[in-house]
Amino acid sequence: MPSSKQNQIELSSESVLKKKNKLEMVSESMKVLAFGLVLLGCLQPFAAIDLQVIALNEMRTMLNDSRGVLNDWNSNQVSPCYFVNVRCNQDGNVIGIILSSSGLSGVLSPSIAKLTALEQLFLDDNSITGRIPQELGNLSKLMTLKLGRNHLNGSIPETFGLLSELQNLDLSQNLLSGNIPSSLSNLSLLNDINLANNNLTGEIPEQLLQVSQYNYTGNHLNCGQNLISCEGGTTKTGGSRKSTLKVILGSIGGAVTLLVVVVLFVLWWQRMRHRPEIYIDVAGQHDHSLGFGQIKRLSWRELQIATNNFSEQSVLGKGGFGKVYKGVLPGPDGKKVAVKRLFEVESPEGEMAFLREIELISIAVHKNILRLIGFCTTPTERLLVYPFMENLSVASRLRDIKQNEPTLDWPTRMRIALGAARGLEYLHEHCNPKIIHRDVKAANVLLDGNLEAVIGDFGLAKMMDMGRNTVTTAVRGTMGHIAPEYFKTGRPSVKTDIFGYGVMLLEIVTGERAIFPDFLEGAGEVMLIDQVKLLMQEGRLEEILDRNMDYVYDFQELANIIQIALLCTHMDPDQRPAMSEVVHMLEGNTVPTDRWEEWQIAELTRRQQYENRQHHNLFSFSEESLNIHEAIELSGGR
Repeated sequence: MPSSKQNQIELSSESVLKKKNKLEMVSESMKVLAFGLVLLGCLQPFAAIDLQVIALNEMRTMLNDSRGVLNDWNSNQVSPCYFVNVRCNQDGNVIGIILSSSGLSGVLSPSIAKLTALEQLFLDDNSITGRIPQELGNLSKLMTLKLGRNHLNGSIPETFGLLSELQNLDLSQNLLSGNIPSSLSNLSLLNDINLANNNLTGEIPEQLLQVSQYNYTGNHLNCGQNLISCEGGTTKTGGSRKSTLKVILGSIGGAVTLLVVVVLFVLWWQRMRHRPEIYIDVAGQHDHSLGFGQIKRLSWRELQIATNNFSEQSVLGKGGFGKVYKGVLPGPDGKKVAVKRLFEVESPEGEMAFLREIELISIAVHKNILRLIGFCTTPTERLLVYPFMENLSVASRLRDIKQNEPTLDWPTRMRIALGAARGLEYLHEHCNPKIIHRDVKAANVLLDGNLEAVIGDFGLAKMMDMGRNTVTTAVRGTMGHIAPEYFKTGRPSVKTDIFGYGVMLLEIVTGERAIFPDFLEGAGEVMLIDQVKLLMQEGRLEEILDRNMDYVYDFQELANIIQIALLCTHMDPDQRPAMSEVVHMLEGNTVPTDRWEEWQIAELTRRQQYENRQHHNLFSFSEESLNIHEAIELSGGR
């Protein structure tokens, strides 16, 4: 009997032990499952970003890029927001692809539909062929779709009726055929549709004749029950048939109305012409018809509050075009901004010219280019709003060091030089249209919280003529940074920007201004370039370095940087390297031997020519030289 009980106890113990082991296994499984869910949640944002990069590269693969516009679309990038001509929102989602007039051919990839946050797709004025992918109908947030002036064929996808946010649709001047899908009648927000010059047939849905702006000309369409042809008409083609009598009466009525308006205007003008003009400054109002991607139109009051009524205590700096104020935008985010208040805004071109300039500035999207985030206009004010740069400018960190503020060390200076070079390379070689900055200097290269270089101040920037690589304009810029050929011709080019960059490199290395006083009595001012050349010639390279760094630097890097700077400031603009070459030299920490030897020969020749001219002037027996000789004698010891 005891033996039986003992067996029961042992069996019971075994059962308990098995249950315990089973519970422990379940607990471990639950832990693994929970960890997997957490890990999946952490990785999800990165997966989404990777999908966007993949989608854009699939789009690139199916397009032929003859101009290299898409060269920066790198599949190894973590984020698509650094891609040229791609715009993102604050969450890192792609909301705009701007590739109008980019020389693209090939076909459209269905992968575009994977960019679920896309709001703007500009692919007009290219040579793209094939059908429009049905998948584009899945872009539920798309507001603007421009595919006009291509060679697209097939029919308009029925799925376009699912684009509930669509406001602007341009499919004009393609080879599209078939009927206009009736599903487009579902697009309640559509206010501009252009289907002109295709091979479309059938009726136009009644709802699409109520859109505020439309164009269906150059097709084989009719306008509904009255079968009125839409061919050969103009924008706003369509409507019911009018009798000849009604047309005549309408014309007469219009003429009479116009005549009355003209008479009233003349009477009003006679009355008002001698009255003094009164200007009232009102806040700029938001205009829903204007949209420049992520650039926001702000009210005057918002910026007045942000800058503490444009207080002098908020001033960050002042230049030839205006003052820059530090501000904090009202709202829960309290975003820090720099507000540039422009001088002399009452130009003949007026507000529309200013808005056009904003639109051009918005083209430049690169991590080393200062991004415009907002603007404001009133009858008497023009203001631009940029992100606030915590470390101000390179110039301020070189020459206006505050107490307890660390000096820029050598690696940081090299990183700034490379970042600025990449920004200029983008403006010159990848931006469309290309941009000449015209005032490259340390004061115009800003530094963010991580001391990354950001090129700013586009007040002098001009769009480049693609055929000539130059623009014609008055000489503008900063003394010491202006290339000699710019003084002579008044024609800036990418080479004048490269000259300014070379001078800026010397500023970064030496900490000096481009022109600084020579403290020898009567010596006047010294050009930084000349001083550096002299020290190199005398083998005193280490004396070039900014003394605030306590001579902690890499000698080979110093020698290379000085050589790159002098190549960029070559007297012959054709001998200056392109910014892509400069970036390559900085990244590889090397300067081609042949380029440097050519510079040395050219510099020696230039010096000899200068000395010969001086010698010729000294011994010439012209009246001018005699006066000089007499002056030398009179200035001698007495």
